[in-house]
Amino acid sequence: MSAYRAIILILVVLTGPAAAVAQVRPPVSVGSKTFTESVILGEIAVRLVRQAGGEPHHRKELGGTRILFNALLNGDIDIYPEYTGTISEEILSGQNLTDEASIRTALARQGVRMSGSLGFNNTYALGMKKARAAQLGIDKISDLVHHPDLKFGFSNEFMDRNDGWPSLRLRYGLPQTHVRGLDHDIAYRGLENEAIDVMDLYATDAEIQYYDLKILTDDRHHFRDYDAVWLYRDDLVDRLPRIVAVMQTLEGKISASEMARLNKRAKLDKVPEGQVAAEFLARELEIESRSEPINVYDSLWNTTRDHLSMVVKSMTAAILLAIPLGIWAAKKRRAAQPILGVVGIIQTIPALALLVIIMSMIKPLKPLGIESLGEHPAVVALFLYSLLPIVRNTYAGLHEIPEHIRESAVALGLPPAVRLWRIELPIASRMILSGIKTAVVINIGFATLGALIGAGGYGQPILTGIRLDDLGLILQGAIPAAVLALVAQFLFELSERVLVPKGLRMTKM
Repeated sequence: MSAYRAIILILVVLTGPAAAVAQVRPPVSVGSKTFTESVILGEIAVRLVRQAGGEPHHRKELGGTRILFNALLNGDIDIYPEYTGTISEEILSGQNLTDEASIRTALARQGVRMSGSLGFNNTYALGMKKARAAQLGIDKISDLVHHPDLKFGFSNEFMDRNDGWPSLRLRYGLPQTHVRGLDHDIAYRGLENEAIDVMDLYATDAEIQYYDLKILTDDRHHFRDYDAVWLYRDDLVDRLPRIVAVMQTLEGKISASEMARLNKRAKLDKVPEGQVAAEFLARELEIESRSEPINVYDSLWNTTRDHLSMVVKSMTAAILLAIPLGIWAAKKRRAAQPILGVVGIIQTIPALALLVIIMSMIKPLKPLGIESLGEHPAVVALFLYSLLPIVRNTYAGLHEIPEHIRESAVALGLPPAVRLWRIELPIASRMILSGIKTAVVINIGFATLGALIGAGGYGQPILTGIRLDDLGLILQGAIPAAVLALVAQFLFELSERVLVPKGLRMTKM
């Protein structure tokens, strides 16, 4: 086993044993993306699975297309809502697939099946405020060519997709240079505040009517159909065939206008997605399902528990490795630069990129019960981000010990291990604790990103609040995270009185 997999395995042991309790029937994991429509469809799937006798678990608000599809391939989720245009242009890009039969065949080779259309086409579009479009005489996308100074704000995924901004710009010859990537929900606010002039839309977005937007005609037919479908693992048919049959009852049942209405209920009327899904199923399919009310205190307890779990486990592993690495770097001059260089490079990797890399690294460990979604990859990423402050401060604290103190210890005939434990580490202890404290604060902040891969924590209400434009939900995650960081700092100040020799403590003026 390679070194990195051994480290990951050790970290996973710290997270506790994987659930191994036999169940009467296998659970079904449902996934959804970070936008409201996908979450609603995920909640509908949860209720259909439960109706069919399965035990559903909703991993909602995960990252983009690749994270969801890779999770499906890895078996971390069993089913999630997707769109035919996204499948052909992103998941199966480069294969030039234009019909459903060829798409199904290509997916089947990867152990994935696709349902029929749920009934609506949520294609991409470009939109702008109606008043602004009328003022400039813009009715279709090709009219944008004559307005090079317009500011574009597109969702981050649209900026890089094969059928997104790069190909759209080429097809229409668009000259705009003021183009930025934004979260889709934030882009709407940017349009309202006139920070941007044009953004990408989904055809069923509730905000189109709310913000009085004009959809620009795609006069060169760039955007293809994006029919909503279910993607599910092939083995789901064998494990729970009734679930597949029940899911198929939804095919053709949701019109574009109905989906826009459901989005409005959740996004603008602030009705929980679970309740929106339950109301729809009761009305359209006469399926009665319960929608548990959200208890703020229970939610806060769950997010705090998940957040603390990630922080404690990753920091424990980081301290156990980083302090010995810092000692090694201080004692072996040739090792100093490679060690500090590697942990420094890790710190520069963008958090989301690091999460995706770790998810792919963990995939071969799935037979050991290690999932590439949820807490495991989040803990590994936080562990890696926590190394630099501790390694650097341990190295600096030992390296800066005055030479005459070292010489005195040698003159007393103390062995190297005794010198390290009884003299050098106590002298460097304040610097080492400072590094650990810095790592903990960074760790608490970065742990909010774990919500992007289903790890929960304070990032979950923050992501939901951004998506629903709900400041209360954002603060429900942001304030506890800030309080937790302050508590951590206070506890480290107390621990300094115990761990740092009295003569080396900071004294107040």
